[in-house]
Amino acid sequence: MTLKIYTKTGDQGLTKQVTGKMVPKYDLQIATIGEIDELQSYFGVVIANLSNNCSQLQELIQNLQRTLYLLEGDIVVKRRSKITLKEVKELEQEIDRLTSLLPALTEFILPGGSITAANLHYARTIARRAERTMVQLNEEQKLAPACLQYLNRLSDYIFVLGRYANFLDGKQDIPSKQ
Repeated sequence: MTLKIYTKTGDQGLTKQVTGKMVPKYDLQIATIGEIDELQSYFGVVIANLSNNCSQLQELIQNLQRTLYLLEGDIVVKRRSKITLKEVKELEQEIDRLTSLLPALTEFILPGGSITAANLHYARTIARRAERTMVQLNEEQKLAPACLQYLNRLSDYIFVLGRYANFLDGKQDIPSKQ
């Protein structure tokens, strides 16, 4: 059986939740899933534009894309918890590991540097937006605390990945002050 791409159910501005309930496309749960989907998609842009020096990041980023699918599932399926403190701790360990390889951060930096770093910094802003929407969703649909923690830590991790990409590409972070 081939998956049908169009269903026509959205033609009137509604979409079906996993429960079967029809909701407006601006529903907070749908908006949160959409912003996480945007981040997953943008990770595809990051991968497509990885510099040769940063090719080692491809598998890491694809694993993040897969984990974001699990996060989406935890949002739409009540009492499902695939994202746990284990995933949060793994991000923290990776942040610490990569940070130990980088020059000390002593001031704010501008997003940018290499193409890979610039794309990762942009992905970080998408993650932050998704987090803000998820926090709002959490007020009406209590999510597992690990979901919020994961998305918060993910944006920190993406920031460090951006710095690491600059490091791999031999670019310096750009200070925010001249």
